[in-house]
Amino acid sequence: MHTLFRLKFLSLCLAFVVTIAGFFGATFPAMAYPNVPTTTIASLFSFSGDRPTNLGVKNGSLGTCPTSPNCVSSQSSDPEHQIAALTYQSTPAEAIAQLKATIEAIENAKIITAEDNYLYAEFTSKLMGFVDDVEFYVDPEAKIIQVRSASRLGESDLGVNRQRIEDIRTKFNA
Repeated sequence: MHTLFRLKFLSLCLAFVVTIAGFFGATFPAMAYPNVPTTTIASLFSFSGDRPTNLGVKNGSLGTCPTSPNCVSSQSSDPEHQIAALTYQSTPAEAIAQLKATIEAIENAKIITAEDNYLYAEFTSKLMGFVDDVEFYVDPEAKIIQVRSASRLGESDLGVNRQRIEDIRTKFNA
């Protein structure tokens, strides 16, 4: 009985140490193998989920948010999910180029699709590898960029998607 308890306790301790070390940037593969990229540790904790099938622009709109609180959209009408669109004063081409440069400067972002009026990026959390899908759609008539940011997994995101869009807004307008 004591041996089983010790094994469970040691497993729990090891999981705690690996989690804390990952949080502070330690990369165990890099310690053992100096030529292994530091991003390898992220695969140890990867909660990426599958890429949604409802991405893109359909009839001038981005997809709707689910009922869970882990999504924001400038095209949503309910207060829980609603967020202001980005605004621009330049041409649509200049706006999308500026937005693309803004996203590329963010460490955990990966642009998947970049078109004349649409940009789609994935943002991956450092510790656990959660992936959020972020879309931007340029509406040239209104001179705004519609936005949608949603978590793939889980119920709550602790406000991460809303804060991300506000951070992007600040950098885009700088």
